[in-house]
Amino acid sequence: MNKYIQSFRLRTLPLSMSGIILGSGTAYSLCADKPHFWIVFSLAILTTLSLQILSNLSNELGDAQHGTDDNQQARVAYGLQTGAITENEMRHLIGIFVGLCIIFGTALVWTAFGTLLQLQSIIFLALGAFAIVGAMTYTLGKHNYGYKGLGDLGVFLFFGLLSTMGSYYLQTQTMTWQVAWSAVALALPIVGVLNLNNIRDMDNDRQHGKHTFAGRLGKTGGKIYHTFLIVGCLTIFTILGRYLTLCIIPFWTWHLIDVWRLPDNKLDRQMPVLMFTTIIVAVLACFF
Repeated sequence: MNKYIQSFRLRTLPLSMSGIILGSGTAYSLCADKPHFWIVFSLAILTTLSLQILSNLSNELGDAQHGTDDNQQARVAYGLQTGAITENEMRHLIGIFVGLCIIFGTALVWTAFGTLLQLQSIIFLALGAFAIVGAMTYTLGKHNYGYKGLGDLGVFLFFGLLSTMGSYYLQTQTMTWQVAWSAVALALPIVGVLNLNNIRDMDNDRQHGKHTFAGRLGKTGGKIYHTFLIVGCLTIFTILGRYLTLCIIPFWTWHLIDVWRLPDNKLDRQMPVLMFTTIIVAVLACFF
């Protein structure tokens, strides 16, 4: 079982919950007294965790098929790379998590709207299907978008905008511009985690035809872009009046200093820092 758990990449899972935390936390004052609030919240968490694990497994299989992870020295070796898991086993795991995404996502929509047949339910089911396809095709399949430099956009849309705005709407059946801009702000450091990963792996990725957005920008350009993502997040939250998020400045200052000074093979240590501080920002941004 441990070989499968390693491929789940557990350290990435808390980050995937940050949008749900922000969307639901912002909605809390409006619908905390509703009996289904915590059920919707729990199902949203289970859905996004299933999507994140599905994305991690599909990414591992896609990179293995391209040979991208064969000689990686700066990152943890996962099941396929070590030979502990076969491709057939990985396909079965992917199928299981596709099923879990469908089960949890359908239950989420049913609980939030009370039916699967009205227009908003159908729209959310379609968005869920789109998210499943997006999670699987980052590096897997003939039409993968991660190798074409579109991974940042996928993360921005699915784990930033859809996660935050979707969870808010599922709780309230309304949407505001402030929630939309909050989703944009939170999406930036979430994309930053992927960008940091891509800066670290840039040279190896290029050798295997993986043209990430960071790879197109180059090492210096990728770090400038990373700085923009971090500063942009706090700037938007400040404009929105979410001043508590400024408490994270000392940690993100240290983070950016390390991103600029550390060699590529040492950047991995900064990924957990950005992941967990992003969750803290999501919590702080719920208060205004």
